Amino acid sequence: MPSFGDPEGRVLVVGLAPAAHGANRTGRMFTGDRSGDWLYRALHTAGFANQPDGRHAGDGLTLAGVYVSAAVRCAPPDNRPTTEEREACRPFLEREIEAFADAPVIVALGGLAFNQVLRLLAARGLAVPRPRPKFSHGVEVDLGHTTLIGSYHPSQQNTFTGRLTEPMFDAIWERARRLSGT
Repeated sequence: MPSFGDPEGRVLVVGLAPAAHGANRTGRMFTGDRSGDWLYRALHTAGFANQPDGRHAGDGLTLAGVYVSAAVRCAPPDNRPTTEEREACRPFLEREIEAFADAPVIVALGGLAFNQVLRLLAARGLAVPRPRPKFSHGVEVDLGHTTLIGSYHPSQQNTFTGRLTEPMFDAIWERARRLSGT
């Protein structure tokens, strides 16, 4: 599944993987499922998206200042990517992290994405703090010219249980906007 958004964006978003009944069905990351509903509503609220939802690849949704990617490029079984899948997809994310090397903000949606971004940034020679920061919602890791922000993934498991609320998610995007200067 290809990434989506503003190729000149100052915020790189790294999700987990395309959803089998969302992106795999619609042809666009975070589109056609409840996670995408949450993401695009929040991006619209923060001024990164021209509309609050995305239903299919041709629905007119555009992003400004933000680019959406994923740690894994195909829908994994049971929404749990294996180490082999992560490693097979690693070159795609490496290229995007390289392309967005000057982006002041990376937002990682979920612990897997957060840890994968830290691994890739360390492999690129960035000074990742030791011990490696632990994922939590709202955690910020200052990497010099880039700040990595961790957020709970807007999955149904997190949103239906109240682990992630709209105000919590909106705060992530407001912070990303401030840090990115957009």
